[in-house]
Amino acid sequence: MQLDNWFVQTEAQRKRLEITRQLSETFAKRAAEHDRAGTFPHENIADLRACGYVKWTVPREFGGEEISLYEFIMHQEQLARGDGSTALAIGWHVGMILSLRTSRAFPEELFRRVCESVMKDGALINSCASEPATGSPSRGGRPETTATPVENGYRITGRKTFSTLSPALDWILVTAGIADSDATGEFLVRGEDIEIIETWDTLGMRATGSHDIVLKDVFVPESQVVAVKQPGVRTERHNDGGGWMLHIPACYLGVGLAARDFAMKFAATYQPNSLTHPIADVPHIEQKLGEIELKLLPARTLMYDLAARWDAADAADRPQLRAYFGAVKMEATNRANEAVDLAMRVVGARSMAKSLPLERYYRDVRAGLHNPPMDDIVLKSLAKQGTALYRA
Repeated sequence: MQLDNWFVQTEAQRKRLEITRQLSETFAKRAAEHDRAGTFPHENIADLRACGYVKWTVPREFGGEEISLYEFIMHQEQLARGDGSTALAIGWHVGMILSLRTSRAFPEELFRRVCESVMKDGALINSCASEPATGSPSRGGRPETTATPVENGYRITGRKTFSTLSPALDWILVTAGIADSDATGEFLVRGEDIEIIETWDTLGMRATGSHDIVLKDVFVPESQVVAVKQPGVRTERHNDGGGWMLHIPACYLGVGLAARDFAMKFAATYQPNSLTHPIADVPHIEQKLGEIELKLLPARTLMYDLAARWDAADAADRPQLRAYFGAVKMEATNRANEAVDLAMRVVGARSMAKSLPLERYYRDVRAGLHNPPMDDIVLKSLAKQGTALYRA
C-alpha cells in the first residue's frame, strides 16, 4: 500500500481526492509563472469554484457536502503538492466555513447568507485581523482599525495586513476597536467595499494574494455585526478548538511531500557515468531519502490522528485539543522544512535552478514557520496544559 493511500477512509473520500489530485497537477503547471511574477492565480480559484471545492465544507442544510476536518486536510495537502500558494489561500476560506459550521460563531441568519452565497456564486470568505502596528492578533494587541457607531450600524476605517486571498474575497471578517470605548468588535464586510493595496512581494508563498486591505469609512449594517466584546471578558461559547487551522500544517506537509517525490524520482533515475547504478543506491543518498520519509511520516500521522479525534469528539471536548493542534503545526512546519532541505541535498547544485521546482518549495515551506501559532506559543500552551492538573 502506498503511503498516500493510508489516510483515505471511504470511497467517497477517494473520489473527491481524485478531483483535487487532478487540480493539483494542473496547478503545478502554473505555479512557477505565478511565483516568478508574484501574481494571484485567478484561474486556479476559478477551477476550485468550478469543481465545487469551495462548497465542500458548507453544511448539508444549505446544500453543501459537509466534509469532515479529516477529509479537508487531505485535500489541502494534495493541493499543496501542486501549488502551496493556492492551497494556503483557499484553505482559509474552506476551513473558515468548516469552523463556522461547528462553532456557529456567526449569528444564524448571517451564516445562512454567507453559505447561500457560497453555494450560489462560489463566494469566498476570510478573516483579516493583522495590522501594521499590532502584528498578529494572537499576541493580543488592540486593533487600530476603528468602528464608529452610527444609525443602524457602524462605519469602519483602518488597514489590515497579510490579507490572504484578498483579490478573490467576497466576504471579509475584520476586527476593529469601537470608537470611544474599550470594546472591540468583529464585522463582516463585503469585498466590494474595500480597497486592495498590492504590498505582497515576499520570499515564498508569493501567489497567495496576501495584500493590505484598506477600509475607508465603510458602512456595516447591524445585520453584519458578528460580535462586540469587552476587554477581559472571555467566552467559550463558540470555542471549537480551532481544528480547522490544521489546514496550515497540511499545506506545508504537502509542499514537503512534493519535494520528497521530486527527490525520490531523481535519485531513482539519475545515474552519472561514474556509477553503475542510480544514486538512490549510494549510501549517503539512501540515508537522506530515509530521513526525508522519517521527517514526514510521523508529522502526517499525528495530524490525521488529531483531525479524526476532533471529528469524533463532542463539542464540549474539542477545546481541549487546541494545544495539540499547535503541536501539529509546529512539528509539521519544522519537519517539512527539514525534508525540503534534505531533498535539495539529494539533488545537489541543480536543485537551485529556476527551471526545477525545488527552489520554490524551499522558499514556500519557510513561510510556514511564520504562520500561527508560533513555536513559543505552542510550547507555552503545551506546558500549561501539562501542569494544569497539578496546580493548586
